[in-house]
Amino acid sequence: MRAIGLLLLAVSVACGEAARPDGATRIETHHEGSLQNPVWSPDGGSILFTRFRNGYNDGPADLLVFDLSTKRIRVVVSDGSDNVCLPGTSWNVMRRAIIFSSSREPHDELYIIDEVGRPGDERRMTNREDEVAYEPTWSPDGAWILFESHPLDVEGRGVICKAPFERPREVTALTEEGEAARQPNWAPAGDRIVYQRHDGEGWELWTMKPDGSGKTQVTSGEGDKTDASFSPDGARIVYSMDPEDDADLYAIPVSGGEPVRITRAPAYDGAPSWSPDGKRIAFESCPQSDPDESTGTQIWVIDAPR
Repeated sequence: MRAIGLLLLAVSVACGEAARPDGATRIETHHEGSLQNPVWSPDGGSILFTRFRNGYNDGPADLLVFDLSTKRIRVVVSDGSDNVCLPGTSWNVMRRAIIFSSSREPHDELYIIDEVGRPGDERRMTNREDEVAYEPTWSPDGAWILFESHPLDVEGRGVICKAPFERPREVTALTEEGEAARQPNWAPAGDRIVYQRHDGEGWELWTMKPDGSGKTQVTSGEGDKTDASFSPDGARIVYSMDPEDDADLYAIPVSGGEPVRITRAPAYDGAPSWSPDGKRIAFESCPQSDPDESTGTQIWVIDAPR
């Protein structure tokens, strides 16, 4: 992994970028558009990401994989719609597959594709007339899919749902509509799920058991906490928080406590994913405080806190 880190640093210096004060290095893919939502491959050798072609969250959006050793890009999904992966556990080692959401007609649903698949190999998982499905991830054993759902054309009423991989139409809600929940990720041991929940003033991070019981608030205080996922040992949660002008990455024990700041740059940093060996964190970033006002984000990598 040290060799990969040196490679990334060399790429960043070669591109003439000013060094960030936190030591993060940019992955230079030579692709236009906004590169978002990085996901590590199970072996840590590649990074999957969403490429919005026309700017931040401005589709169409494709899924691409960047090989950290060869620096080659492979297009995985590209059909002219918004195809989006969620940072964290959307690439499963047991199924050897990637799960994502797509805005194809008639509305957003979940799809999967083999990890070595090509455009056109994807297949649809969920199929509900009046409910949309977003932000899917896997259980560690690949037996379950986890995602956010809400009624068609109704925003702000997100519910965390799960369904068996073999029977994806058997959907079970784990939260209530009033909780306004979204962006779930499963712990590596399969014993907890982290998600963000709006308390009327801002977004906070919560965890629960896989059956929806034992809901526990993890974060509190100023700023929205978003884009949460677990460290590979399950002891910490990494997330993005914007207590002031810029959003930075933080890590907090799964039981709560004092968060540790990870990134320190005049920039927006979000959508973090922890590498499988626990040594690195990939994330999206742009120099502007508000990514919606930028031309788009790029994928960066930083050493994980010890």
